Amino acid sequence: MEIRISRHAKRRAQLYGIPEPTIVGILNTMEFQVGVHEIIQTVAGFEHPLKIVVSVGKDIITVVTNYPLKRGRRR
Repeated sequence: MEIRISRHAKRRAQLYGIPEPTIVGILNTMEFQVGVHEIIQTVAGFEHPLKIVVSVGKDIITVVTNYPLKRGRRR
């Protein structure tokens, strides 16, 4: 599957200092069904867990947004 990162997600990653390989690495380790998914993952080097929202199509995974989860729901 091809992974695309939206312009919004690229800007959020730059704002919060999240390297693109970190996002792609997390997504490569997961299996997805078609639809929208929220991923909350603890990553070394970040004080808070990262939240990544993806939209999965037939052959493309699009990263909608990503940011450190400072409050709210944590899994």
